[in-house]
Amino acid sequence: MGHHHDHGHSHNHAHNTNKKALLISFILITGFMVAEVVGGIMTNSLALLSDAGHMLSDAAALGLSLLAFKFGEKAASDSKTYGYKRFEILAAFFNGLTLIIISLVIFYEAYHRFFEPPHVIGSGMMTISVLGLLVNILVAYILAKGDTSGNLNMRSAFLHVIGDMLGSVGAIVAALLIIFFGWNIADPIASVIVSFFVLISGIRVFKDSIQILMEGKPSDIDIEKLRNYLLDQPEVEGIHDLHVWSITSDFPSLTVHLQVKEGIDRDALLDKMEREIEQDFDIAHITIQMERKSFHQHCN
Repeated sequence: MGHHHDHGHSHNHAHNTNKKALLISFILITGFMVAEVVGGIMTNSLALLSDAGHMLSDAAALGLSLLAFKFGEKAASDSKTYGYKRFEILAAFFNGLTLIIISLVIFYEAYHRFFEPPHVIGSGMMTISVLGLLVNILVAYILAKGDTSGNLNMRSAFLHVIGDMLGSVGAIVAALLIIFFGWNIADPIASVIVSFFVLISGIRVFKDSIQILMEGKPSDIDIEKLRNYLLDQPEVEGIHDLHVWSITSDFPSLTVHLQVKEGIDRDALLDKMEREIEQDFDIAHITIQMERKSFHQHCN
């Protein structure tokens, strides 16, 4: 006897909120990126142009995340029985990888600048950096209203923007040092510090997405506690084939085979366990197969 259980209303609401947040953020970031490229050329600031490059990666990350949500909405089919929800994790994977590559490129650029600090027009750099910071704060606020803790795709987009916000702060500090002290070397120092934070964020998102792609256990679920819960049911004599994994970051799933006693009310046990598993372990997508102990021995 098998049973499957699912809840989708809150998931859909969060999904729509996330999509709207990403769309507004994408428009704001793309718009400012164009302004930053123009400003970088006018002030002859390589720092601003490299920040515009970071903004371009942000726009790409947000666009990719938005595309992932649109793809994820596609209905399940005979060939893709879970639909396209995994596309969100692929987007997070590429976003994480992009963050790592960007930080390494900035490290490389900064290394060369330490030996030959370029001449930067501090005042122009300052103006555009402050505007960039304001845009990034607004975008971070919009994204934070979405599900940045539960949804890996949203979190990777959010971390891109936080990295960019740090970039703007670094550029402001560097601009002040250039204006008041003529320290052009402040430019590469600021970029190294920012790159370090970007690298850490990228590695974290990259690792989390790999864990999901490898169908690893969600980090917030205690598998031992779950196993003990199942075995503590008086009607259950044994369990096997217990699997907990994530379809996407906010869609954990469970399948298990239970060996149960003869003559019990299986429907009542099923309803009770589904309710309690969802409540205590936050897993809504549950498939439980019930069988007699002798049935499992026969199968073996």
